[in-house]
Amino acid sequence: MPTLNLQHSLLEYIQNLNDSEHSPESWSDWLPAMGCPVEGNDEVAIEVEVFPDRPDLLSHESLARAARSFSNGQIIDAGMEIEPSGLEMVVDPSLENVRPVVLAAVVRGVENGDNEEGVGAFIQSLMDHQEKLHLTLGRKRGLASIGVHDLEAVKGPFTVITVPDTYSFVPLMMEQSMSIKQILTEHPKGVEYAHLMDGLESFPVIIDSNDDILSFPPIINGDHTTVSHTTKDFLIDVTGWDMRACEACLMLVCLSLQERGGKVESVKMTSHSGDEIHTPRGDPVSHRVPERLISKILGVELSRDEIGESLHKMGGRLVESRTVTDGSNKPEKWADCVIGEKEHIVEMPRWRSDIMHPIDIVEDIAIGFGYHNLPERLSEVHLDAVPLDSSHLHRRIRSSLRSLGIQETQGLTLSNERDQFDRIEWEPVGEVATISNPISVEHTILRQSILPSLLVLLSSNRHHELPQRVYELSEVVRESVNRPRVAWACAEVGGGFSSAKGVVQALLRDLGAGIDEVTLEDTVDGPWIAGRGAKIMFEGVEIGSFGEISPRVLHEFGLRSPVNAGEFDVESLNRLAPDSIT
Repeated sequence: MPTLNLQHSLLEYIQNLNDSEHSPESWSDWLPAMGCPVEGNDEVAIEVEVFPDRPDLLSHESLARAARSFSNGQIIDAGMEIEPSGLEMVVDPSLENVRPVVLAAVVRGVENGDNEEGVGAFIQSLMDHQEKLHLTLGRKRGLASIGVHDLEAVKGPFTVITVPDTYSFVPLMMEQSMSIKQILTEHPKGVEYAHLMDGLESFPVIIDSNDDILSFPPIINGDHTTVSHTTKDFLIDVTGWDMRACEACLMLVCLSLQERGGKVESVKMTSHSGDEIHTPRGDPVSHRVPERLISKILGVELSRDEIGESLHKMGGRLVESRTVTDGSNKPEKWADCVIGEKEHIVEMPRWRSDIMHPIDIVEDIAIGFGYHNLPERLSEVHLDAVPLDSSHLHRRIRSSLRSLGIQETQGLTLSNERDQFDRIEWEPVGEVATISNPISVEHTILRQSILPSLLVLLSSNRHHELPQRVYELSEVVRESVNRPRVAWACAEVGGGFSSAKGVVQALLRDLGAGIDEVTLEDTVDGPWIAGRGAKIMFEGVEIGSFGEISPRVLHEFGLRSPVNAGEFDVESLNRLAPDSIT
């Protein structure tokens, strides 16, 4: 989860702008009550952990705004005051299949600091906020990417077009012009995010009326629009594939600059389809919350004033409480507004992209009211659960293997090519799901088989006494599809092919499928000793294989004791024994 280092000097500056009564030293006392655990606190900074569902707290300024409302009880408008800028941005129709969502805004008159050190801290904070939004809401720039520009360095109106990879401009942090192709292969940011441009023959750029490049989204800005120590007026562009993520990113950057005294102005946008809109919108979002939902979840009857005060603390507003006249006659879901019952009309800021359902409003009410003020009582909510059909089969498989004295384990879905294929001597089945940015050589793919994980487990425990008998029933990934499989491995003296066959016979018997319904065929594939391994076939389809692990494979995993094992496809077992309930 992202962390935010709150420099005391920067917090003091923001508090002076907003007439806050709280000193930075007092923040660590009530930040946890807001849902922001304090990881560390000293004379220089407060390190705060921000949960992924609150991207609106990822900057000093937006956190300070939320803090004023929460700690002071200061009523803050859930909307954002926005004036028209008079600027326009036209999106070419060619962007429809390249990067269809394009939004923009202008913020003027930002207080960027009183001295050189303060301005430097502001610029660094702005860059950090931008990258945190890229990582969270933007999904590493895949859904949304942000460009922040010095408004004085550009001239409207603006156009968003597509260009070939031979098109050149001077990118950020460079002195020489580079082509799009060179940027994607040589520029550090281009190399890092080139995968977002895979398959494209033309590439998006934003240009001004002088035909100067502002941005090559989602890769890099033009160098001439770089924010400097003298920048007080900003142009923000956000492009991507998800409107909700793009709108939230745009508004959160505007909100942070507004907290520094900036005036937010809208830009007239003409989309790739020809529709005209003005972005950003400042009006709050209205939500309908049944009172029944609040009392059911929180276990307490809150008055209208208590609900209103709780929402004010969270930056929202209770508009009215009324009897439902347009809703359902009978609640099918908890959040349904039922005619004749009471509901609350709530306004929340448009930048609160985490609010997608009335239950999210209830969570905010609980935080504003204070979890410590909620009654200590057991839940009175009764939910009738219906087991999945697959759970019956999984239960019987687990019960059967446990009855054989085999202990259940749970390993990681992440593995690596060496364990999954080279050491175990199994060939990949179809396409392998590879991790694009692995943090360890041990975790580079999603596993296709469970048995290698069990052998790694036995290897890690080889200093313990025998026998060691383990199994795992879990998911593997083959052809980008999750598939349930079960595998077992028994490290024991005197256990060979006969022991493995005994496990198979017992398992099939417990599932209600006799060994006579399947055929055993010798197999030379995989980790088995020649002549001591077999695959099980049912109606011409392989269910799995079992046998005695060869010394060659045991040596690869660092094992010295004999191991008998097997692995089955659970869906194939279900076809063999369809009655999984009895």
